Amino acid sequence: MGKMTEKENYLMTLRGEQPEWVPVYSFGPMPGQTRPCTSCMLEPLILSEFRFKGGGKDCWGVTYVPTKETGGALLPKPDEFILDDIRHWRDVIKAPSLDGVDWEAMAKKQLEGFYAMGVNREDTAIALNLHVGYFQNLMAFMGFTEGLCAMCEEPEEVMALFEYMCDFYTEVTRRIWPYVKPDVLTLMDDTAAWAAPFISREMYHDMVLPFHDRQAKFGRDAGIPITMHNCGKAEVFMEDLRGIGVNAWDPAQTCNDLKGVQEKFGNSLVLMGCWDARGHLLAPDVTEEEIRQSVRDTMDAYAPGGGFCWCGGYLGAVDDMEVIRKNGILFDEVYRYGDAFYKK
Repeated sequence: MGKMTEKENYLMTLRGEQPEWVPVYSFGPMPGQTRPCTSCMLEPLILSEFRFKGGGKDCWGVTYVPTKETGGALLPKPDEFILDDIRHWRDVIKAPSLDGVDWEAMAKKQLEGFYAMGVNREDTAIALNLHVGYFQNLMAFMGFTEGLCAMCEEPEEVMALFEYMCDFYTEVTRRIWPYVKPDVLTLMDDTAAWAAPFISREMYHDMVLPFHDRQAKFGRDAGIPITMHNCGKAEVFMEDLRGIGVNAWDPAQTCNDLKGVQEKFGNSLVLMGCWDARGHLLAPDVTEEEIRQSVRDTMDAYAPGGGFCWCGGYLGAVDDMEVIRKNGILFDEVYRYGDAFYKK
């Protein structure tokens, strides 16, 4: 029997088992990475081509722009919202036609692009993702003030919009699935800020969860793990997400009661995160040993028995040499300590 791959070790973790080493989760290959990544996210080009161009309009007409301080991450262009009245969404939000799309060629092109980056499917799990989330899309259309008011004042119209979008997203999923054959299904929706959720659990349960559930069904039916990306203080939503089959949560930030979440769900909800570059870790005089100790403390707290993936790093401009230096120290310790963690 050959050596276990990063992919096998990662999928073992998502199944609730104790892996052979601590997996390192990211959306794909990271700069300077010298070993296969555990997971690489595939978003169908019909939905994501603007990302690969460094910005532009998404499939709904929202303009996204990169920000240097976040390493080029894309955000909706400020004050350029496309919808000012939720009651008029049918006049503004138009799903692109799927007629004539060659899904096999699209999937092949993207998978070959992964190979060109050094991603080998034998070593790396392919995670299918469609979009940033129903809540997050609404905020991109309207801005937070109008979007949140719409959810409170016109919930039926918001849900009608989400239904329309979900019909489109699930049809894209149905058509591309046979050609991607994903190892993992990924859902996303940033429904929380650092200090608190943007919406109540009840509003999430009634207005957003049904559409995540419709997408999650593809993963449940295929018998593959389902992961959820939700930044901020999102612990309140985890019971609902476990209920639709979500197996892992990233980035599981430290503003949450992560020990409480882990005690409640055990390895059935893998925490991919539990470390944030905050406080003294951001100080100019933080030492190499302090960075390394933060890695050891995090793994000692959350990795015993499985149910944990490392997910986190210093964020900044791609040419920021201090960010590069700190991440070099951080990930050297992540791999050194994590590789040996279950052998202790």
